[in-house]
Amino acid sequence: MPQVELRNISKSFGSVTVCHDVNLIIEDRAFVTLLGPSGCGKTTTLNMLAGLEDPSAGDILMDGQRVNERSPVDRDVAMVFQNYALYPHMTVAENIGFTLRMRHMGRGEIRRRVEEVARSLELGPLLDRLPAQLSGGQQQRVAIGRALVREPRVFLFDEPFSNLDASLRIRMRAEVKELHQRLGVTSIFVTHDQEEAMSISDQIAVMSKGRIEQFGTPEEVYARPATRTVAAFIGNPQIDLASGRVEHGADGLICRVGEAELALPAGTEAVAGQAVEVGVRSEHVQLSDTGAAARVRLVQPVGPATHVTLDWAGGTLTATLPGIARLAAGSATAFAIAPENLLVFDPDSGKRIGGRTDA
Repeated sequence: MPQVELRNISKSFGSVTVCHDVNLIIEDRAFVTLLGPSGCGKTTTLNMLAGLEDPSAGDILMDGQRVNERSPVDRDVAMVFQNYALYPHMTVAENIGFTLRMRHMGRGEIRRRVEEVARSLELGPLLDRLPAQLSGGQQQRVAIGRALVREPRVFLFDEPFSNLDASLRIRMRAEVKELHQRLGVTSIFVTHDQEEAMSISDQIAVMSKGRIEQFGTPEEVYARPATRTVAAFIGNPQIDLASGRVEHGADGLICRVGEAELALPAGTEAVAGQAVEVGVRSEHVQLSDTGAAARVRLVQPVGPATHVTLDWAGGTLTATLPGIARLAAGSATAFAIAPENLLVFDPDSGKRIGGRTDA
């Protein structure tokens, strides 16, 4: 039985609808991320799951039971917020054990649970410190510990790493993923950072304008995006898109972009004369002596790879090459793309036109 389910959930504030008919099934022990830009409805969705907001329509189910009218406490969920919300006058131990004291649990049991959670989060030596004496990462671990000590059925994370610097965010991602692997508690995570979502999630719900565009594994939303919106939001560098028209080529269908010809994936459900948008990820762009003509605009070494920006008939294109690429800005080149790596979209609906990559 799925542990958390949203059925036709909508949420409006006055005349403004921020969530439209959201349907989502989260299996027991899964780690699911709601991913999307600011204003897409992901935090509102999380707040409805927590019981902090009431849905305008639809049902929220936990363990098969409708919980729309249940309070946050009765839903047995624990939430970790973007701001750590620690009590500044309380020690780490007191912050972690606060909710247990509110439940009038015995001192011995509180101490046992706090110490156990502190060990799992490497906070044991810090239990007597105040929040002001901790680093940002340590404060975030205390906030997670305060949620963890309750032993909830579901963890909810609302952009918990947004206030951390880049290197600490990466370290905290690993810590949260390891924690989930160890405890197996159903977790729902909200972020606008697609790299963060890809690195920690079992499944990702990509949201846009209050709707779920796609729900799938990180590999699925990256390699087989359901829509142009998903393709453009997932990936760094961002996917490059170009407008063209389908024609018959010598070995199958091609997309013509200006004078350039790009072979389409086998089985692409398109017809000659149809307008399409084609997209390609930078790692699939191969520089070569033959192929579509291009000119080097910009060369950006980034350590183990180099991002090369090209001008071509379709606009601009980024190629990610291994190592340090010795290319001069302004020089002529050509590129090729294997047909199976080309993504094809309907320019009107934005939906991907299927091909062999659907398999």
